[in-house]
Amino acid sequence: MSRVPSKAGIDPGKVAAPYDAAEFLRTPEEIAAYLEAIFEDYGDNARVVAKALGDVARAQGMQKIARETGLNREGLYQAFSGKGNPSFDTVLKVMRAVGVELRPKAARQESSPAKSKGLKSRGARLLGRKSDTGEFIAMGSRGAQQGRKRA
Repeated sequence: MSRVPSKAGIDPGKVAAPYDAAEFLRTPEEIAAYLEAIFEDYGDNARVVAKALGDVARAQGMQKIARETGLNREGLYQAFSGKGNPSFDTVLKVMRAVGVELRPKAARQESSPAKSKGLKSRGARLLGRKSDTGEFIAMGSRGAQQGRKRA
């Protein structure tokens, strides 16, 4: 069965062309917006995030990124292809080279366990809890440490 071109002369079987995000990442703002969207939508999928970072690296020139990171160009292509598995160290080096930062941000939560316990101070919610006597009990990796409540 042969394909019949449409009136516009486009073969319906060949309408979609491969999409390369690197062609559209020209400014730092476009790069930041692209990576923010990827982290927001696919932040728990390391391969998608790595592929997006690879798109940014290709947009800026993989040879340039290889020089700035001290890593092998071919290895970078492979690691950030979407099939690779770059180390966290490599991800950080490439992020620095392309001009973006990784910053911690509190995850959105429906309700905080500290709020449900009736704790009023931000420090108490972050660091521990109040005892029945009003003393602050700081929770740490070495166990609970009691301290006096500050006025």
